[in-house]
This record gives sequence, C-alpha cells and structure tokens, in this order.
Amino acid sequence: MSFSRVSLTSVALVALLATAPLAHADTLAAALASTYNTNPTLNAQRAGLRATDEGVPQALSGYRPVVTGTASIGRTTGNSSAGSATLTPRSAGITIEQPLFRGFQTQNNVKQAESSVLAGRESLRSTEQDVFLDAVSAYTNVLQTQAILTLREQNIVFLQEQVRAATDRLKVGEGTRTDLAQTEASLSQGQTDYDVAVSNLNAAKATYLQVIGMQPKSLVIPVFNDRLLPKSLDSAIATGLKNHPAILTASFNVDTAAFNVKSIEGQLLPTVSLQGSVSHLDEQSSVGAWSNSASLTANLTVPLYEGGVVYSQARQAKETLGQRRILLDSARDQVRASVDTTWGQLAAARAAIVSANAQVKASELALAGVIEEQKVGQRTTLDVLNQQQTLIQARETLVIAQRSAIVAGYSVLSSIGALSADRLGLKVATYKPQQHYNAVRDKWFGLRTPDGR
Repeated sequence: MSFSRVSLTSVALVALLATAPLAHADTLAAALASTYNTNPTLNAQRAGLRATDEGVPQALSGYRPVVTGTASIGRTTGNSSAGSATLTPRSAGITIEQPLFRGFQTQNNVKQAESSVLAGRESLRSTEQDVFLDAVSAYTNVLQTQAILTLREQNIVFLQEQVRAATDRLKVGEGTRTDLAQTEASLSQGQTDYDVAVSNLNAAKATYLQVIGMQPKSLVIPVFNDRLLPKSLDSAIATGLKNHPAILTASFNVDTAAFNVKSIEGQLLPTVSLQGSVSHLDEQSSVGAWSNSASLTANLTVPLYEGGVVYSQARQAKETLGQRRILLDSARDQVRASVDTTWGQLAAARAAIVSANAQVKASELALAGVIEEQKVGQRTTLDVLNQQQTLIQARETLVIAQRSAIVAGYSVLSSIGALSADRLGLKVATYKPQQHYNAVRDKWFGLRTPDGR
C-alpha cells in the first residue's frame, strides 16, 4: 500500500491562523532545531553517553602498568653495651607491575566496554527520536488548541448575534421568550467551551516550553514531506528492522553480555605479571648506613578454588545473555508492530481529513440554508443553534484530523528509525558522540574532561 499526496492543511485552518503575524514566525523545523540544542532530556542522555565512553579507557587500563611509590621516615633510639645511638631511618622506593596475561579478561573487558558505547549511541538516537516526536506533538498541539480557540471565539460572536436577533424579534412580537432562552443558553455553553479552550491552550504552551525550550510565537502550519517516507508498508518494516535504534541497542547489549561471560570465565585462568622495584634505605641499622636495592620478579598466579563465586557469576552472566537475546527478538517484534500501527494511523488520519473537509462544507451549506428557512418561518431558532454546533464540531474535527496526520507522519519516521536531525535537514551543529570517545579513549591520565571541567 502506498500513500498518495494529500495536503495536510485546509482552507479552513489556514484562514483561522492567517491573521497571526509571520515576521517572527516559528516553523516546525526551527522548533525541532531548538529542541535538539536545548532539550534537557536529550542533553542528559548525551552526558550519560559521555560517561559510558569512560568505560573503554578503564578497560584498557588492564594493559597498562601500575606504578606505586613509597616513602617513610622515623626516629629510633637504642641502648646497648656499645653505647646509645639515635637513628633516623628513611626509605624511598618505586614498584612497577606490568600485567602480561590476565586470562583474556582485559581483551574481553575492552570489547564489552566498546559494545556498551555502541549501545549507548543507539540509545541516544532512540531518545532523540522520542524527543523530536514530543516536540512535533507539542508544536502541533499549540496549533490545534489555537485553532479551536479561534473557532469557539467565532462561535461566541455568532451566538451573541443570535441573542441580539432573538431579543429584537421578541420586542416586535415575532419571537418568543423560549427562543431567547435557547440562544442565551447556547451562548452560556459557548462561553464555557471558550474558557476550556483557553485552558487547553495555556497547557499546550507550557508543554511547548518544556519540550522545545522557548515560548511559542507565531507558529506556521507544517506540511509533512511524503518523500521522507518509504514507498510501501513492507519497505517501511524492512527499514525499521534494519535501522531502528531500539533493535540496534538490543543487539549491542547481546554483544556486551557475551563478552561479560568470557571475561568472568577468564577469572578461572592463570595470570602472569612482571614486577620491578627499586628502593633506597638510610640508617636502618647504624648511623650513616645506607643501601640500595633493585629487583625484577615474574609472578604466576593460578586460581584453584574461589569459594564458588566465580562459577556462580559465570552462570548468572549466561542467563543474562539469554535474556538479552530474548529482548532482541522482542525489540524486533515491537518495531514491526509499531511500523504497522503508525502506517495505519497515517492512512486513517488522511482519510479523516477528506471526510472532515466534506463535512465542513456540507455543514456550512446546511447552516446557511437553515438560517434562510428560519427567516421565512420554516425553521426554529433551535434548528439554527443545533446546526451551528454541528458546524463548529465539524471544523474542530477537521483541525484535530489535520494535527493527527502531521503527528502520524512523523510517528512513521520514528517507527522506522529515521527521525533524526540529519534526515529532517535541521540547521543545527550535529552532536557527534565519536568526538568525545576519541578524546578519552587513549588518555593515560588527567582529571579534566575534554570540555575543560
């Protein structure tokens, strides 16, 4: 199934919002760019990934020597048949231990850390998609609530005119108090609906600020670009199964768990290290006496029995590996279901636009006809009020359908793993996780982070 090109904006909605000044309008692209740069959820995920990057140099430290320096000084007084003496024993030394073989633990720890970094990058992509979708929802929700507020404001103006007309007819004896009461009741309900719309708009603006990082100004009605979508449902599912970050995260988590199993099993293998030390001693036995020493030692450690803890950890890690494989299968199923669902939602929303447009046109004609029939006594005031409410509901339905279609389009992109700054062509400096990773991977020392903290 393929989607034909259907406009996501209608004359009615454009007319409702066209009075807003566009000199400083916020487009959806600008809102998404602001979200990309300022959203706290996204920035927190980036910081978390930078912390994950540090796991690689920590694992690489297993290849590197451990250098220890020692120094001591004391005061000793002693008496003997030869007399008394006061000594100031002093010592200083350096020990270097270089691991040579650790049962392949270091190699597997490095691979495990690298897999964790790759999983973290995909998790960041997933968060980016979620945040972008939240931003699209917040942006279009403000547009929807603004349009509905305008509709209800226009409804109040219409009902006020109906109250005035009913009052005039009552004064000249052509109307009844019932007609006036009905119009006044409708006006009261219209005012209530307007107040609810004001509240909804304020809530939508608060969410917009929370997600996008700035107050909404004059928003521009977005038009979704169909060229961003795959041509068919099957193509969309294939793309999602290949590229979705949830699947890739789960896949890298499987690798992480597999290397963890190997690392734990390595604890049961012998370890070999080379240790060298130099030291200088002063006045250890007599005044003015000193000595220097140096040593080089090869150490072999063979674990015989660790109380069973390593065996238990290995079994535990294997169960975790099995769990991660199941979660990978589950991620694939979820992505497939998500693509299928969002694809259907987009088709339904676009069909709803066509239906709502037809309903609005029919309701507008019906209202005009009822008003003319009322003038010649063939319709009652209640008929006019009911038809006006039908028209308002039809217009609100159209606005909601238009918003749903836009959100559904971006939801399809998210479900196939394609909702990214690059794919959307946002004018932002793309965050590149590789830069921080390269900066810290081979650092041997230093407390400052690459950004200077």
